[in-house]
Amino acid sequence: MRYHDLFDLFRDKVNYADPCIDFCNGLVLRNFDFHSKVRFPSPSLETSANTALPSSILADMGGNDGVYALLNRADAEIRENLHFRYQGMFPSSRAQARGVVFMFHGFNEKHWTKYLPWAAYIVLNTGKAVIMFPIAFHINRAPAAWSESRSMHRLSKERRRLYPELISSSLSNVAISTRLHNKPERFVWSGLETYHDLLDLVEIIKRGGHPAIAADAGMDFFSYSIGALLVEITAMTNKNGYFSQSRNVAFCGGPVFNRLSPVSKFILDSEANVRLYSYLVEHLDSHMKNNPQLERLLTGMEEGVNLRSLLNYRVNLKYREEKLRSISDRFYAVALEQDEVVPPYEVINTLQGSRKDIGIRVDVLDYPYPYQHENPFPAGIFSGGGLTAEIDRQFKRTFDPICDFLA
Repeated sequence: MRYHDLFDLFRDKVNYADPCIDFCNGLVLRNFDFHSKVRFPSPSLETSANTALPSSILADMGGNDGVYALLNRADAEIRENLHFRYQGMFPSSRAQARGVVFMFHGFNEKHWTKYLPWAAYIVLNTGKAVIMFPIAFHINRAPAAWSESRSMHRLSKERRRLYPELISSSLSNVAISTRLHNKPERFVWSGLETYHDLLDLVEIIKRGGHPAIAADAGMDFFSYSIGALLVEITAMTNKNGYFSQSRNVAFCGGPVFNRLSPVSKFILDSEANVRLYSYLVEHLDSHMKNNPQLERLLTGMEEGVNLRSLLNYRVNLKYREEKLRSISDRFYAVALEQDEVVPPYEVINTLQGSRKDIGIRVDVLDYPYPYQHENPFPAGIFSGGGLTAEIDRQFKRTFDPICDFLA
């Protein structure tokens, strides 16, 4: 099926309520319940001052019951992040999937809309199921109030007033920008929490506890944007040898954190980005010295060590490149020439190494229509005529090699 056909197929038909949605074309979408065990953050890690808005603004935003208070609530109290549903796209012809591709999304995503055609195309062309698993505090793991337009517009307006030189603040990114500005260590917590949630799901599958995936199913990964960091951590750690045969795809992702440019009205505002960079790159060592538990996470746990090596290009460079070299034959990346958030040369610099001697395949593509990192296939913006056909062609050009690699 063409990209636009798939995009239209899922329009207004996908929800989290129905256990199973049959699209009558060989595709079935299923919803599954999940409970996160919330290993991160622990109370002792919640130490950062709330610096993004003063108390007067907190009062203006509704005091202890307002939106700002909700954004500042302890992460372990966000029930939506603990109990949620994840979705899977399956071939309708099989009772249990014999192979599965875990799909991870980008930073500040609020729904799976753009990913549904990607997942469907992978299912139709590989025969494998695709599990769309949300990163902590994203999509349906975040309270609906964080996406409520009126409140977010007010909060964005306040941030612009407080920071006159603020760039790219919007109602779309103000919730995540405020939360990370307040506590930039949340980047570490949410990443490691999602990693352990994934391991829990993998172990459910392997002990035969998943209703739609066979216990001996092969497991591969597709990631987009920041989701590639999660896949890199998973592949580099290879817990219990679970992922020794897994194949890994990064689309518009793959560089270490400090080689990304995430300031965008769809991702982060400039003040949140500066705060996050300061914490994760410039002053991480001093934060670890002042917080022994954070230091244990990033130096005493292999997944934490791997995460730390993916934050700063120069930190643990040799270690990171040895890890990437060990999985190079099972890793494939696709970058876009005009991507300003994840520049293609930075994908190459990280994945192929400082000496360009790591054999990870990186294809750099360009499309003959206006696109951006957040929306490489702008269905719904262009309708009819040559542009629709061209977007279909470029989608196929991009995803046919991805499906061949994952098949």
